[in-house]
Amino acid sequence: MKNFSSLFTPGIYVINPKKKQEWGIGQIQSSINNLITVNFENVGKKTINLSKINLEIININANN
Repeated sequence: MKNFSSLFTPGIYVINPKKKQEWGIGQIQSSINNLITVNFENVGKKTINLSKINLEIININANN
């Protein structure tokens, strides 16, 4: 099993592409192995298993 947690560190902003509208933007709170806790703007905290759900890292300061 691949360990993706080194890419997903606390403070980074992410989205779940499959639930982008529903969940909104999330900020990573913690990362242990492939389990990360993300605080999403619309649904609160979620624990995500990175081996099952693909998150996208976003730059909230980028011009859209």
